[in-house]
Amino acid sequence: MSERTSPISPRSPQIFADADRQVDELFAFEGVDALVQAWRDGLTPDPALNVSEWADRHRFLSPRASAEPGRYRTDRTPYMRAIMDALSPGNAARRIVFMKAAQVGATEAGNNWIGYVIHHAPGPMLAVQPTVELAKRFSRQRIDPLIAESPVLRERVKPQRSRDAGNTVLSKEFPAGLLVITGANSAVGLRSMPARYLFLDEVDAYPPSADEEGDPVALAEARTRTFSWRSKVFLTSTPTIHGVSRIEREFEASDQRRYFVACPHCDHRQWLRFERLRWEKGQPHMAHYSCEACDGRIEEHHKTALMMSGEWRPTRDDAHSGTVGYHLSGLYSPVGWLSWADIARMWEAAQTSDEAKRSFKNGVLGETWIETGEAPDWQRLYERREAWRIGKVPSGGLFLTAGADIQKDRIEVSIWAWGRGLASWLVDHIVIPGGPDSAEAWAALTDLLGQTWPHAHGVRLSLSKLAIDTGFEAPAVYAWARRQGFAQVVPIKGVEGFNRAAPVTGPSFVDATEGGRKIRRGARLWTIAVSTFKAETYRFLRLSKPTDEDAADGAQGPAGLVHLPQGVDAEWVKQLVAEHLVTITTKRGFQKLEWQKVRERNEALDCRVYARAAVWIAGADRWSEDKWRDLEDQVGPQPADTDVTHSNIEAGRLARPNLPSTKRQSDWLGPRGRWF
Repeated sequence: MSERTSPISPRSPQIFADADRQVDELFAFEGVDALVQAWRDGLTPDPALNVSEWADRHRFLSPRASAEPGRYRTDRTPYMRAIMDALSPGNAARRIVFMKAAQVGATEAGNNWIGYVIHHAPGPMLAVQPTVELAKRFSRQRIDPLIAESPVLRERVKPQRSRDAGNTVLSKEFPAGLLVITGANSAVGLRSMPARYLFLDEVDAYPPSADEEGDPVALAEARTRTFSWRSKVFLTSTPTIHGVSRIEREFEASDQRRYFVACPHCDHRQWLRFERLRWEKGQPHMAHYSCEACDGRIEEHHKTALMMSGEWRPTRDDAHSGTVGYHLSGLYSPVGWLSWADIARMWEAAQTSDEAKRSFKNGVLGETWIETGEAPDWQRLYERREAWRIGKVPSGGLFLTAGADIQKDRIEVSIWAWGRGLASWLVDHIVIPGGPDSAEAWAALTDLLGQTWPHAHGVRLSLSKLAIDTGFEAPAVYAWARRQGFAQVVPIKGVEGFNRAAPVTGPSFVDATEGGRKIRRGARLWTIAVSTFKAETYRFLRLSKPTDEDAADGAQGPAGLVHLPQGVDAEWVKQLVAEHLVTITTKRGFQKLEWQKVRERNEALDCRVYARAAVWIAGADRWSEDKWRDLEDQVGPQPADTDVTHSNIEAGRLARPNLPSTKRQSDWLGPRGRWF
């Protein structure tokens, strides 16, 4: 025995017994079992179960949120298996990008990930929808059924009606974790918490900036930095416009994986392209896929076997190792969802307009749309001017808006009349001498607000709204707008980028100056995506009006047709098409779209864009049939006599105090005056 080693003392058992008793006394309090269990759960490593395996085992689809309720089966959409498994904690990928067609199962994959996190890998999670309103809808229609229909999740998330449940519309608490749902338009929601998991859904519908605090995607991803390599980010969206699409930019920076399937005839592996879909014109029901190797005919009934045999393969080798990207078109849609015959039928129907083609390419093919940025031919527009004098509202115009562009030495204003289908007529273009430091110029602009313009039906129309640019001398614009009232005057600020879902946002409150005194939040400012309205204007300018013969037969012009009066000069028409859309490469190597001038002066185009924004703010893009019918009632019928005597009756009022009711009164009991 070593001299350092001593025999066990006879009192040693007593010492151990005393120590055990002290430990027992230390943990002798209410709730110790829950505390110990939580400690053990915290030390438990992430499970080896993948997200797809969890979904097949535990996920049930609700009839309120799915067309195929019941147990979730990954085999129904086998292409989603690899994407979901990349979201598992054991996978090395940190950023997963999914550029896809509409309705291919991407959102359900994200919901499976949410369920997996709640059940097996708890931690702080942030789910972002385009707006807060959509976030609330997503919570009620997707997350609540997800929890309600899956027993393992019901055990972990308390019902909303229970006391201290921690379960609200935008927040779901569960053991060792929290799910926060917010909108990309809320900077407060995006920076509210650190997040290990980040689910960014439909990122191309996000606004350019969240409350003017920066890109929503960048703000959200900043929440994951403290988790370093343990974080997971899932970005998914249907793409929009080439050069401005967020999901396209993220996909191009990834390894660009495509789903390769094996031909049932020659076993050649290929990813499906729309160009290989074959059918005779007018016979979309005969659509089939042609193999790129053997030209074999692949029919719709082969699709299930194709999907089961598929595998994701990267098509780019020099991508960042932490980002994996997937692209999937509607050609892969499972049997019973979207057939190849349906796709062929939709393509034939989309040939009527560029807008329909864009919707098809975005929603069905999952590809970006390339805007035609060439400016319309100004000479063609000049030659097709119509025979009415400037300063008069032709038949078809129902209300007026104006766009004002502030220059250093003048104020230019275009007055446009608008009708059904957003058809438009240039009524007048006015140049007011004097810049923003001229009291006379502001007085003249004020007088313009009270003017009226004669209508072809004999009434007079006043300005419904005037949108004025704040890019030059904004304080002067805010002060003038405040004096006039914000019901008629709309201060606006243009921003870069396309936003077709919400090209106008606001209003936000800004400081104004009145009488040398600063007034906090004294003015209201609207933000407009000028690229969206410029592209729309060019698209409308390319439309052709009916021929005289067709017009005599009652043919109407297409929706959005732009009409120009005979009195407009060539210089103004050139200004209307003074810019074109070009693709440029940024310093980081990404491509983006940018409007560039082909002529020095573009005031006519700017004024048109501002007047169009005023139409959006007035709500015309969302008006009901009753609203349009009321405006037509205000202008009255077209007189048979061409020599119209104009009255002082004003029409084109967007808000009438005594709007005639269209509700049919019930008379089943007879007139009320004769009930008794």
